[in-house]
Amino acid sequence: MCGFAGVLDPGERRAAVLDATARAMAASIAHRGPDDEGVFVEPEAGLALGFRRLAIRDLTAAGHQPMLSASGRHVVVYNGELYDAEALVADLAAEGVRPRGGSDTEVLLEACERFGVEATLDRSLGMFAFALFDRKERRLVLARDRFGKKSLYWGCDGSRLRFASELECFFADPTFRAEVDRDALGLYLRLGYVPGPRSILAGVAKLEPGHLLVREASGRITVRRFWDPVAVVEAGLAEPFDLAEDELLDRFEALLADAVRRRMVADVPLGAFLSGGIDSSTIVALLQKHSTRPVATFTIGSPDPAFDESAAARAVARHLGTEHHELVVGPEEALALVPELPEWFDEPFADASAIPTLLVARLARRWVTVALSGDGGDELFAG
Repeated sequence: MCGFAGVLDPGERRAAVLDATARAMAASIAHRGPDDEGVFVEPEAGLALGFRRLAIRDLTAAGHQPMLSASGRHVVVYNGELYDAEALVADLAAEGVRPRGGSDTEVLLEACERFGVEATLDRSLGMFAFALFDRKERRLVLARDRFGKKSLYWGCDGSRLRFASELECFFADPTFRAEVDRDALGLYLRLGYVPGPRSILAGVAKLEPGHLLVREASGRITVRRFWDPVAVVEAGLAEPFDLAEDELLDRFEALLADAVRRRMVADVPLGAFLSGGIDSSTIVALLQKHSTRPVATFTIGSPDPAFDESAAARAVARHLGTEHHELVVGPEEALALVPELPEWFDEPFADASAIPTLLVARLARRWVTVALSGDGGDELFAG
C-alpha cells in the first residue's frame, strides 16, 4: 500500500525539527509500509518528507523513497502503481533517459522531470498519490489519480502546508491543532461518509480525484483538475460506436482483460477477493485465464444463510480452478472489529461493508501481498 507524509514550512528551517516531524508522521502509518522507511529534509526550503514502503515492484533498495531524480533536482514520495510504466520507459529512452532501477516510482519521477507533471499525468495509467518537490524552483506538487483510489489529505496553517496519505499523520505534527469540522460532521450524519473535498478535521481537505495542487515558492497555492470524467463521457456520447452487440462485448472483454493483465505485474504474491457476484467473478475469471498457476481467492462467509454468499463464491472458485480460501465469521467476531474501525478509516464511515472488507483483507494477507477486487463495477456501469 505504502504511505507518505510531509510538511513545507519556509518559516521552519531547523533540520533536526523537520527530521523529527517527518519521522513521527511516517511512523504513524507504519501499517501501510512494513518493508522500508525513509526521510528527506531540505532545511533551506522548510521541507520534510517521510515515507513507509510496502514493496510490490523492484524489491531492492533501488525502490527506496523519498527518491531523488538522477539530476538531483526533484524529490518524490509516491504511493501507488503505474500500469503503463513500460510505455513511459520507452518514451524516456527516446529522450536518452534510462532508469537506474526497476521501480515505477523512478519512472514517474524521471518522466515528470523530463516531460512535466501534467504531461506525465495525461499519459499515465494507474492508481497513485504523490508529492513532488522541485528543489530549484522550490515548487511542491501534490497529485491524485483519476478515480481517487489512493488517498491524499492536505491543509495549511499560516505558512505551514501539511500533506499525508492518512489523517492520522497530522496528529503526529506537534504544531497541529485538531478540531472537528462541524459542517463535515453534518454531512456525515446525512450521507454516512464525509464527501470530498472536506475531511472531518477543520482546515484539512481531501485532494479530489483527478486533481493536482501546486504550492509555489511565493506561498501561492492553486488546485486544478487534470482529468474530467464528465468531459470523457460527453466525448463518448458525441461519437458513439456503431457496432453490433456481439462486437461491443468482444471489445469490452478485450479492454477488461488488458486492465487485469496490467494489474498482474508484481514481484510479490497476488490474489483476488471473490464474493461470487458478477464483478469479482469476472475479474477472477480473467485473472485465472492469464495466470500460469491457480490464483489465490478469498471469501468471507456468514453462518446466517440470508447473508451468506460463500457457496456461490466456492462454486465459481471450483469452476475456475482457483486456490480458494474462505472464513466464516459470526456476529460476535464482526462486532469485535467495530472498535478498530476508526483506526483503519481515519474519519467516520458508516458503510456496513467496512467490516467484511477488513476481514477479507486480513484473510488474504496471510497468503498474498496484493489482491484485486470487483469494486467499482457498479459505479462504472451505473449500478
